Amino acid sequence: MSRLVTLFGGGGFLGRYVAQELLKAGARVRVVERDPRKALAIKPLGGLGQTQFVSADITKPASVARAIAGSDSVVNLVGILSGDFKRIHVEGAANVAKAAADAGATALVHISAIGADPESASAYGRTKGEGEAAVKAAYPAATIIRPSILFGQEDDFVNRFAAMQAMPIVPVMRPTVKFQPAWVADVARAIAAAALDPATYGGQTYELGGPEQITMQGLQDFIARETGREPTFAPIPDAIGGMVATVAGLLPGAPITRDQWAMLQTDNVATGNGFAAFGIDPTPMDAVAPAWLVQFKPRGRFAPARAKPAA
Repeated sequence: MSRLVTLFGGGGFLGRYVAQELLKAGARVRVVERDPRKALAIKPLGGLGQTQFVSADITKPASVARAIAGSDSVVNLVGILSGDFKRIHVEGAANVAKAAADAGATALVHISAIGADPESASAYGRTKGEGEAAVKAAYPAATIIRPSILFGQEDDFVNRFAAMQAMPIVPVMRPTVKFQPAWVADVARAIAAAALDPATYGGQTYELGGPEQITMQGLQDFIARETGREPTFAPIPDAIGGMVATVAGLLPGAPITRDQWAMLQTDNVATGNGFAAFGIDPTPMDAVAPAWLVQFKPRGRFAPARAKPAA
């Protein structure tokens, strides 16, 4: 019988791509969400009986154990950008790892992030680092995947900045900070491979970054070029940016929090080429992003393309 892979957070942006890769490989997939209805769009991607949906909360050990029962592989994709980081990134991750070990699962893939470090200045990076340690303590053979910023058709990264460029003046915080954006489908392929082949990938840590490093200003310029927008970019000095993040972070729905500001103080780039271990040639952003950025053009797909600058 094919492997049963349980995906915590399988209904999220990255999780939907991971589920698709596993289903294509013939695995049975159990998608775990607090509200499984969030993930029902995955069901048509698999064959009859190939996909299961379970309700569980990673902060509740008993529900985690029930969700994992009978699994061959477990993948923890759950993460947050604001809120109680320790409860989710450390305690929740430990619950999943302990339950996977108790259930006898032969593979555990834990999704962390570049910049995970118990000494990080940001609560996000700090708890991601502490979470990795908690996972390793409970399940030493776990595979740790640290992606850079993810881009894809439904992302909340490139799309957010593209929407902002409808304004005549676009503020740019930390214009020189560097990212190494990775296509969500490439990262999903790596995660699926790790879940299905623990003999090769178990016990390892992989940092996954795309083929190019780009600054915050470079990203803004790329988006403007692809959408035909010509906003005026206004770099924000760090002293002002820090104050804005502090004040904005106190408001609901704020575009940036103080902790996200702390994360922007460090480049988000991979150490080495983790994709190589999976035989994946990472996809550059300009190979796929223009296909969906067309929606942000002033006249949609009917807007004329702008010439790219000479190399």
